[in-house]
Amino acid sequence: MRKLMTLLTVALTTLSFVSFAQVKNGKVSGTVIDGSAKTIESATITLLRAKDSSVAKMGVADRTGKFSFDGITDGIYMVSISAVGHEKGFSEIFEITPSNLNITLKTIELIPVAKSVGGVTVTSKKPLIEQRVDRTIVNVEASVTNVGNSALEVLEKAPGVSVDKDGNISLKGKAGVVIYIDGRPAYLSGADLANMLRSMNASQLEQIEIMTNPPAKYDAAGNSGVINIKTKKNKQFGYNGSVTTGYTQGRHARFNESFNFNYRQGKVNLFTNLSYNRNHRSQELFITRNFREVVSKDIISMFDQRSDMENQNHYYNAKVGVDYSASKKTTLGVVLNGFYNPSIWESRTNTFIYEPNGDLRSQTNTYTRNDSKWKNFSGNFNFRTVLDSAGQELTGDVDYIEYRSTSVQPLYSFYFDKFGVPSGTPDTLLGDLPQDITIKSGKLDYTLPLKGGAKFEAGIKTSFVTTDNNAVYDNVFGGQHILDSARSNHFVYDENINAAYVNYSRKLGKKWDGQFGLRVENTNAKGNSKGYEYNAAEDRFVPAEKTFERNYTQLFPTAYLQYTANEKNQFVINYGRRINRPDYGSLNPFIHFLDRYTFEQGNPNLKPQFAHNIELKHTYAGFLTTTINYTSTDDIIQQVLEQNEATNETFIKQANIASLEQVGLSVSAYKQIKKWWSGNVYANVYHNHFKGVVNGDNISIGIATLIVQAQQQFKLGKGWSAEVSGFYRTKGVEGVIFIRPIAQVNAGFSKQIMKNNASVRLNVRDIFAMQVFKGYSKYSNVDAEFKNVNDNRTVSISFTYRFNKGKLKAGSSKKNGGASDEESRVKAGGN
Repeated sequence: MRKLMTLLTVALTTLSFVSFAQVKNGKVSGTVIDGSAKTIESATITLLRAKDSSVAKMGVADRTGKFSFDGITDGIYMVSISAVGHEKGFSEIFEITPSNLNITLKTIELIPVAKSVGGVTVTSKKPLIEQRVDRTIVNVEASVTNVGNSALEVLEKAPGVSVDKDGNISLKGKAGVVIYIDGRPAYLSGADLANMLRSMNASQLEQIEIMTNPPAKYDAAGNSGVINIKTKKNKQFGYNGSVTTGYTQGRHARFNESFNFNYRQGKVNLFTNLSYNRNHRSQELFITRNFREVVSKDIISMFDQRSDMENQNHYYNAKVGVDYSASKKTTLGVVLNGFYNPSIWESRTNTFIYEPNGDLRSQTNTYTRNDSKWKNFSGNFNFRTVLDSAGQELTGDVDYIEYRSTSVQPLYSFYFDKFGVPSGTPDTLLGDLPQDITIKSGKLDYTLPLKGGAKFEAGIKTSFVTTDNNAVYDNVFGGQHILDSARSNHFVYDENINAAYVNYSRKLGKKWDGQFGLRVENTNAKGNSKGYEYNAAEDRFVPAEKTFERNYTQLFPTAYLQYTANEKNQFVINYGRRINRPDYGSLNPFIHFLDRYTFEQGNPNLKPQFAHNIELKHTYAGFLTTTINYTSTDDIIQQVLEQNEATNETFIKQANIASLEQVGLSVSAYKQIKKWWSGNVYANVYHNHFKGVVNGDNISIGIATLIVQAQQQFKLGKGWSAEVSGFYRTKGVEGVIFIRPIAQVNAGFSKQIMKNNASVRLNVRDIFAMQVFKGYSKYSNVDAEFKNVNDNRTVSISFTYRFNKGKLKAGSSKKNGGASDEESRVKAGGN
């Protein structure tokens, strides 16, 4: 690691000298007017690099609407113009070369929108979907049908994203997505991540960024890519904010409230977000299982099981931050965030056990309850400093995050014969499952613009994660608690990841652009499990301790090649190597009970999986994007079922079961069909082929799946708008589990009221109740089918009131420090 740091320092020093030799003689000028041909004074003018929309320079138009930029290096650019009361405008793309140094742009016309009323400026609406070279952006508020939804439900509607019945997220048919919140890894996975996203409301979200092959500056984690969820933060001067309240009715009532406030004056920007979400949901799970003899595969017994589950939780979230402009070139920032999430989950399960001939053998009724409390606190210190006029920039972050949870789970089981007469003694199992997670991380990123529009980036990062899980199970006999040694376990996992990266981008010709990156990650992990194991000689459980270590260093190259054939056709090919490390909880060998016969168990022998991703993308006329992708994954981590025929028990666990090969084709189109009608359609067809060994048997499973997603938006006039959205997914496979077709249709309306200072939105989700998860798994001696009916069909209404006093200050800088590098469509500082 020390050698790597030395080499990186030498590279940064050498290239910083190169920057002084840049030649910057280019000049661009133009004029901006409004829709009535009047000039606009004091409009904000931004010079953007056409390749990635990063900011090269910023300025202000004069009283006559004229503007100019001097000292521009060679490269391809465009100009963005914004002014209060107008929609944003853009110039044509132009190129500065030694033979073409002076550019005069065509007059740019901005379209006026509704005037300021009562101190509130009504701005134009962002498109629902934005396509970038390396990512897809979803603007959450642009969709009426997001009203009342959770963050997980919003993700479910994003292009290429799928969410299964347990809340696991996949992208383009591949599991292993890493979730970021405001540019920082969430450090949660599985059920814990799903619960957090279910507790976040759409009113807290601004954008969702989807990156299937992220650049080298992002962590290499995530087999199928990275999804960055950006929460709201206003950049307006003066004070401004909003208040939102919402009500959702499904089988049960749900409520959400949020308050956003921002105050920016002089060198200081203060911001806060407070939110509350009360969630109450129910679902039914139906499972049929045939237990077969291992050798003959004859049926030994049959299970018919129904579980009625109900979940209630309260989610309190608070975020407060401050940015301070220490100088014109340096900004410092502090962000504090925390949430408190108490919940109660209950499940009542009836299990009927049949003989092979179909005669009822016995029944079991179980009741389990999980009283849990999640607490989170995170603190971030960030800085951004511009080193010189050439655009050299250094940003840094220090993060501290902790999660603390308690979970008390009793399991009561009652046994009956085939006539319903009690048989056997009821038993009670009590589980106390606290969990602590602590994350400490620090990172530095450096950017150096070079001659001809080239750019060099480099950075380092280190993180330390500790998870502490202490599962204590007691059996209750005659009112006495007796430790269940076979199930109790104390598991501590420590992980340290050290990383460094370099990234270089430049023009390779008149029509070619390239970006090449390399990231190295050094992983050091250690797990310690203190539990009990059975000693046959003593005929009892004795204390036992097991440890494991993982130490490895891996390289993760990325490459992007872009070819602009003409103004309507653009091609991009990219490659990236990714890693998906096992979830912290999946490494923990302790057992979690779903019911008397179904358990989840961790696997400390899990290894990381590695994937090679290749994509070829074509964009036509800025609205139609077609992508062909190929992925090869080794040691893929998937959920498998293991059965114990003697006890009729089924264990669900993660395992490195196989290799995966995927070939896919996706098409995305966004079109302004009429002035009042716009639409977005996304279609993805892919073929997944799993091949490996599961439970000692060779498997080879392959199937093609089609996903179609669509949103149609309508402006009805007089402040009214409407939207219809939905998706359909054909039969697919996730490891060894086949998922049958599923669909959803949503509709919503929105109305601006109170002189455009407020809005009311109405949304109906899953109108036809088609989002029912059905599937099956048949391999080796496993033969199971399931159906999961969730509380998805809902009606939501929300009210939002916006207030402000102030305006966007021309040429103002915005926070770009911290791990959250992207703040809006334009990435300041060239990130």
